[in-house]
Amino acid sequence: MKRHAAILGIFAIQTICAVIFVFDIVVSVLGLRTVPITWQLRELIEIGAALGLILGTAMGIVALRRSDARRHRVEEQLKVASGAFSALIAQRFDEWALTSAERDVALFSIKGLNLSEMAALRGTSEGTIKAQTAAVYRKAGVSGRAQLLSLFVDDLMSGVLLPEAQNPTEQVSAAQ
Repeated sequence: MKRHAAILGIFAIQTICAVIFVFDIVVSVLGLRTVPITWQLRELIEIGAALGLILGTAMGIVALRRSDARRHRVEEQLKVASGAFSALIAQRFDEWALTSAERDVALFSIKGLNLSEMAALRGTSEGTIKAQTAAVYRKAGVSGRAQLLSLFVDDLMSGVLLPEAQNPTEQVSAAQ
């Protein structure tokens, strides 16, 4: 909350400084000023406005760097989670003793491909794919694609991929 207040404050200062510069130019161009201000006051106003703009630029750079660092952390966490999910899939496939063909079909099924798409990718008939998916479901102890997928969703929701987190609050913050 403090960060947002600081950013809003700097934004307000930058806006005021920009208005001062624009106002000064408009007054000079249109000849609206009847009583000239002293050059010392004019210089102080311009210095203040310039400092405000510089401060705003610096805050923008800091905000950009923080945003970039956060994006990098999230990308790294995604890589870790993706690798852990791949390892979890491989572990489950090993536990179920799936053949190489069954592994491919199970992975395609998890990805949401239909029988004809799987057959085209594997270069086999739909009947073969149907038999292989039935074998995968039997070995996994499920009755279909939705239940197979739910096994992995359950693992994700139970925190299997986040073993370092000790409680649900830490798991949520670690996932963000």
